[in-house]
Amino acid sequence: MARQPFLLIAAGGTGGHMFPAQALAEAMVRRGWRVKLSTDARGARYAGGFPHVVGVEQVASATFARGGVLARAVVPLRILGGVARAIASLSRDRPDVVVGFGGYPTIPALAAAGVLRIPRMIHEQNGILGQVNRRFAPRVDAVACGTWPTDLPQGVDGVHTGNPVRAAVLERAGAPYIPPGAYPMSLLVIGGSQAARVLSDIVPEAVARLPEELRSRLRLAHQARPEDLDRVRSAYREAGVDAEVETFFNDIPRRLSEAQLVISRSGASSIADISIIGRPAILVPFAAAAGDHQTVNARALVDAGAAILIPEAALDPDSLAEHVAAVLNDPDGALQMSRNALNCGRPDATERLVQMVEALARKERTTE
Repeated sequence: MARQPFLLIAAGGTGGHMFPAQALAEAMVRRGWRVKLSTDARGARYAGGFPHVVGVEQVASATFARGGVLARAVVPLRILGGVARAIASLSRDRPDVVVGFGGYPTIPALAAAGVLRIPRMIHEQNGILGQVNRRFAPRVDAVACGTWPTDLPQGVDGVHTGNPVRAAVLERAGAPYIPPGAYPMSLLVIGGSQAARVLSDIVPEAVARLPEELRSRLRLAHQARPEDLDRVRSAYREAGVDAEVETFFNDIPRRLSEAQLVISRSGASSIADISIIGRPAILVPFAAAAGDHQTVNARALVDAGAAILIPEAALDPDSLAEHVAAVLNDPDGALQMSRNALNCGRPDATERLVQMVEALARKERTTE
């Protein structure tokens, strides 16, 4: 009986890393591969959507970006400890390929794969590589890029795969768009767990400044941080707007497909979901994103006429209200924006990534 091929996926603890990792896991399981996820405790919280047959292994890692002097001083020791344990684990249960999706929790698996000469590759979601992926890019066997062009280190060639999206998003790819009109309209506000505060500060006030005739037809779904829930709900209530305000929506694909307009940060996964389903968007890049990569992520949709870009420094209630009204009062323009968004989508991104993984596995088998 032939041995079942084994893929180890390593991903950091944010949705931006975990959602494309989940998409690859779903595809590889369907192809008969055994799949395991290596992540930290934070990433494990996002693992509930992975196929149930995917094992989850929590690893010790750390970041230099948080904590005081003492906490940062022990980071190298924690990482080295994680690498040592990963070497032991991969020696016992050797994967055919290791794929890293970025974030410090990917260091142990990628480093151990290098020591053990296991084929390894990385997938970068953003137009600018994260710190960990930038370190590994010159040393891995392949680099897959979700956003194009991607700022790669000199001498590194990347393959533009696009950003894989979850099966729930693909199921609604190109869902018919209902243009704005004289009926209830859905406005979806998504910001990401760490970057939603400015949207919670500005969007409710902007909605309150819309003309009553337009505001009365809005149905909002707004993702907010836990500490902001009460004040955001109160703001919408005072504006007389029907709004669901939650920390997380489990049915974002459905809400995207029903939305007339999306207001969002421009994280790579959000951009991919918006373009695959095809919806007009107002994008507010997270100003604190490393290398301003969210502005780079947004560029394709903006240049295609699918989205409006508002830098965070320029975001205020009046200007946002003007942009929202401009889209929702122009059905033909909104419909064209939705079509333009679809033209930017890469619904075959997961398949492209699968092909890269299988090519690495075949190459390894032929050299054994």
